Amino acid sequence: MSLQEKVMAEMKAAMKAKDSTKLEALRAVKGAILIANTESSSKEGLSDEEENKLLQKLVKQRKDSAQIYKEQGREDLAEPELQQAEVIEQFLPEQMSEEEIEAEVDEIIAETGASGMQDMGKVMGMATGKLAGKADGKTISMIVKKKLS
Repeated sequence: MSLQEKVMAEMKAAMKAKDSTKLEALRAVKGAILIANTESSSKEGLSDEEENKLLQKLVKQRKDSAQIYKEQGREDLAEPELQQAEVIEQFLPEQMSEEEIEAEVDEIIAETGASGMQDMGKVMGMATGKLAGKADGKTISMIVKKKLS
């Protein structure tokens, strides 16, 4: 079952349950998939990697919005954004824990021979490629900075 089919099935369930927050998040996913399909030149649709990037982007947008709302003291607007992020995260593969990410980053640092912050770009490039879809870029960056400084 493709991501689009899963989203459609979940949308039907959300409509029946009258869950407006979940429905709004699923509509955003469906819209993003449709836009990505029209932009890509391939006829068979999006690859799993492209779908994961798309979903991560949507989750990041929701979390960033929630953070801004919280900074402005608007909890009433932040909460729905976080709930939508949770709905979208259900379609992502299992995310790695910080300990697992640290182990992978240690391995990459050993492979590259990185010794300081000047090697951060090299380490980040390998880490984001290796951990794509399994970890948030912000978390990876934070761990790499901690390890290299």
